[in-house]
Amino acid sequence: MTETIFKIAITESAAAEIRNIIQEENIPDTRFLRLGVKGGGCSGLSYILEFEEKSAFDDLMELSGIKVIIDKRHQLYLDGIELDYQYGLNNRGFIFNNPNAKNSCGCGTSFST
Repeated sequence: MTETIFKIAITESAAAEIRNIIQEENIPDTRFLRLGVKGGGCSGLSYILEFEEKSAFDDLMELSGIKVIIDKRHQLYLDGIELDYQYGLNNRGFIFNNPNAKNSCGCGTSFST
């Protein structure tokens, strides 16, 4: 795994949900959790959270027991991010706590820097 100079965290509740998804969906060992960004959404950038194979542009790291790939070109937007998971009655799903986000949309899935 590659040493990185930026910080990313996955809370235990997010890691537990990711492990559940890996087991339920029978995700093969050749696919890793991709954490990234793409253009779009109402605030400019949207988060990527999916399982994919590693590419030449990716760093591979292990966070909270989860193998994560991040495109090196996305590191600027993700430095310091924390991925959490909420189990509430009104809010259920992954939450991106991003210190780089200057603005975010109401649903929390897109942001701008």
